[in-house]
Formats: sequence, structure tokens, C-alpha cells
Amino acid sequence: MNFFADYNNLALIALAVVSGGLLAWPAISRSTGAKSVNTAAATQLINKRGAVVVDIREPAEYAKGHLPQAKSAPLADLASRAAGLAKDKAAPIIVVCQNGQRAGKAQAALKEAGYSEIYALEGGIAAWQQAGLPLVK
Repeated sequence: MNFFADYNNLALIALAVVSGGLLAWPAISRSTGAKSVNTAAATQLINKRGAVVVDIREPAEYAKGHLPQAKSAPLADLASRAAGLAKDKAAPIIVVCQNGQRAGKAQAALKEAGYSEIYALEGGIAAWQQAGLPLVK
């Protein structure tokens, strides 16, 4: 057989495997339980279901402006403070950071602490402000 023909076949197989993995990634990541909500859905969760808003930014960031009634629990302290965030572990929790990048780690910590319904605010505080929603200082 021709070495180059075998090499091309291996390259095509590798490409197919990588492509399939990339196509399957969204379904795999959803199955881990990580959920997110946009600003409209977050507002409904807060108003209709009494969702607890947990702001995981640093205290200085929180002081510059946060969602109304948000509890400050910086990501570094979240594991030790998780037990006191909500009376009911089944209550919905919305995790908020500056732009949505740190929320995944917070969701994992809260899930480990026993909370079952945890959402990340898509786009974080930046998206909240862009939607023209109120911040408290």
C-alpha cells in the first residue's frame, strides 16, 4: 500500500472524530446540569419564584452596583458561605458575575453544597446593565 494514502485516511478519520466531538459538545455540556438564563428569564425567576441572586464578584465590584436583593458571596468564599444562601436547597439560585465567565465555577460549588436549581446569568452584570435593568449601590 501507499504510505501517503494510509496517512490521508488517518487524517480524515482524525478530522471526523474531532468534528463529531465539537458537534456533540453542546449536548454534553448541557447534560452536566449547567444552566443559564437571560435577563428576562432571570427577572421572571426572581419575581415569580423568589429566586435567590448570588453575586460572586469581589466586594469592590459588588459595591459599584449589584442586582436588587443580591447576596454578596465572592467566588473564593462561596464554598464556605453556600449553606447560608437560601433556606431551601430546592429554591432557584441565579449566580451573577461581571460578564458570565466565573459563573460555571460557582454553579459547581453550589451544586456540591446541595442546591439543585442553579442558573448563571448570561452576560452577567454587563448584560443586566445593557438591558436597562436596575442596579443598587
